[in-house]
Parts: sequence; structure tokens; C-alpha cells
Amino acid sequence: MTLTVSPSPEEESALIKKARAQGVTVDSLVGKAVRQIIAAPPEPEPRQRKKTKSCLGALAHLGPAPSADEIDENRAEIFANFGRDDIA
Repeated sequence: MTLTVSPSPEEESALIKKARAQGVTVDSLVGKAVRQIIAAPPEPEPRQRKKTKSCLGALAHLGPAPSADEIDENRAEIFANFGRDDIA
């Protein structure tokens, strides 16, 4: 297989300088870079979040909440005998 790469003039100049500094040809320098890319472990795929229920959806099976009047009635009933000494 033949790959054609079209670097900009600045990139081509930088590749030539880099290859000369390493004492190799541009082809072998690029080949080395390609082999490093191939050998690198694959990047992990982004985790997909599980769809979650909202707090209201998670508690929907409990039915509607008590009204303010019902809460007041329950409090009055629970604390009706609170603080009495004659109840053990």
C-alpha cells in the first residue's frame, strides 16, 4: 500500500531537519511515527452514563405525598399526649 502525505512547506522542512538530526531518511522517520501510532494502545471509549430516574420518578411507586392538612393532623395526634405525667 502506498500512502501520500502532503505536508505544508514548513512541516516538510521540519521533517527533513528532524530526519537529518537523527541520521535517518524522511521515509524511515515517518514510518517510525506510523509504527508508534499503530503500537499505541487504543484510547478508551467514552463511558456512557446509565439513564437514571429523577428523585420524583424513583419514589413514584409510593403514591402522592400527604397534604399539609394531613401532616398537621398527624402531628397533633402524635404529640397530643406528649409531656403528660400520667402516661407511662
